[in-house]
This record gives sequence, C-alpha cells and structure tokens, in this order.
Amino acid sequence: MDGWIQGTMDFLTSDGFLAALRASLYIVVGLIVARLVSRNLTRAFGRHMDAQQIMLMRRISFYVIIVLAVVSGLRELGFDLTVLLGAAGILTVALGFASQTSASNLISGLFLIGERPFSVGDIIKVGDATGEVLSIDLLSVKLRTFDNLLVRVPNESLVKSQITNMTRFPIRRLDMQIGVAYRTDLKALRDILMDVADRNPVCLEEPKPLFIFLEYGDSALKIQLSVWARREKFLDLRNSMHMQVKGALDEAGIEIPFPQRTLSHIDGGPIPVRLIQDNLSDEETEAAEKVGEKATEPEADAGASEQLPTRD
Repeated sequence: MDGWIQGTMDFLTSDGFLAALRASLYIVVGLIVARLVSRNLTRAFGRHMDAQQIMLMRRISFYVIIVLAVVSGLRELGFDLTVLLGAAGILTVALGFASQTSASNLISGLFLIGERPFSVGDIIKVGDATGEVLSIDLLSVKLRTFDNLLVRVPNESLVKSQITNMTRFPIRRLDMQIGVAYRTDLKALRDILMDVADRNPVCLEEPKPLFIFLEYGDSALKIQLSVWARREKFLDLRNSMHMQVKGALDEAGIEIPFPQRTLSHIDGGPIPVRLIQDNLSDEETEAAEKVGEKATEPEADAGASEQLPTRD
C-alpha cells in the first residue's frame, strides 16, 4: 500500500505530469479567454461595425487566441516549435498546390470583405440566383432565395461575376414601358399617366415621375413611365401601377395595340390566299366555303354586269 501511494506521489510530482497539467491549463484558459473576447467584441464594436465585420473580427480573435494557447501548451510539453513550424510550412505548400481553388476562394473572400459590395441581410442578384445574403464566409457566400432555397456561391465566382445589390439604396425606380396606338394624343396620355402616379399612395413625389417618349415602334408608339418608391414598397408599387395604368387607359379609350404586320404584294396589290381543306373539320370546311363564295360574288357581279345589254 505504501508503495502504491509512493508511486502515485512520484507520478503526480513528476516533470512530465506537471508539464501536461500546465499544457492542459493553458488550453482550457485560452478557450475560455477566446470565448469571452469574441463575445465582448460584439458589445464593444456593435455600434460602429456591421454584422459581417463583427463576425469576421470574432472569428479572427477566437482562432488567434486558441492558436497561441495550443502553442504555449506544446512548449510546456517540450515540443520544438521550430520543427513544427518547418513541418507546417511544408504542409502548407503541399496543401496550396493541392487546393488551388480553395486558395483562390479564400483570397477572393478577403477581397469581398475589404471591398464590401454587400452585407449580411442584403438582397443581391448573381447570375440566375437572387436572394438574401445569409453569411459571407472565407470560401463562399450563402444566399436564401425567395422560394426558400439555399444557394452557395464560391467567392471566386462572385469576384468574376456582375453583382447587383437590390437593397443598397433606400429608394428604387420602376420603369414601365407602354405601347399605344398611333392615333393616341400623347399630351392627353401624359396627363393621364401623371394623374395615375399622383393618385398612387406608394409613388413618391420626389424624385418626380418621368414621361419619356422612346420610339416609333412597328405597331405602337412606345413610351416609358418611370416612378419611384421606397425599397420595401417596391413590389406594391409595381403591382398597383400596372393595374391602375391599364384601368386608366381603358377608361380613356386609349388602345394598347398588339403586334401587327401587314403583308402586300410587291406591286401593291393583295396577296391571293388559298385554303387547303384536307385537314379541316366539317364546320371549318363550311366556313371556308362561305368565305370563298363571298370572295367570288363581286367578280361574278362584275362579269354579269359586263354581259348585260346596254340601253342606247
């Protein structure tokens, strides 16, 4: 019994056990300090930084403190840090060659964080994906689309692509392109559209609505009505304005023509039309025959008039 106690005391007082105890203490204390520091950074800089910057600062401070604690623990255990750093350097080079895409995404992520074209919570459009930014990580950006899908976009693709931030500014403009018949009075049309904009409660008075004549189209006069609304009311503006403009034009008797194309012969005469009745139903065949009879009546009347004797 005395030998077991003496052996235990010798183990507890040995240099190796004490070194392991100190190394564990360094790591545990480092972990606690890292969590406290990362939490207090949010309180200290929450008013001066956005969510993305605070999240980045928290992660960097947390991992730096953890690395320092682990390095201190390894030194207490007697590890030669020079050898470890050399091995880490060789391992880093090997991983760099093996993961060039990841390295490119990492560098691109640093550019995105520094440039800040968008922040967490913004609505952006990248390629075919449009959604809310959930997180900006060092390798990718997570989006939640409007149909509640998660889209991961690599940072390298974001740096190379065109990004549209749809919530960067507090107001947005709606451009409505409308085609009206050529006989429409444009001054009256302008008054009608401006009155619709004035009566819409979502439409802003400043900046003022714009009436822009675009071009003489193939089958219509093309104009553009541009109105402004606050960013959160943009969808309401788009729905209400289209319905109100359509109603106002119908009430005023202004036609919105559909695309038309007129075909004529090269000498200016009509183009002869011939119906093929093989694949027509009985009703369609009967209708085609009636059309053909009406088309031949003037010719028959003309021929008959030519045969009537004239009275001297």
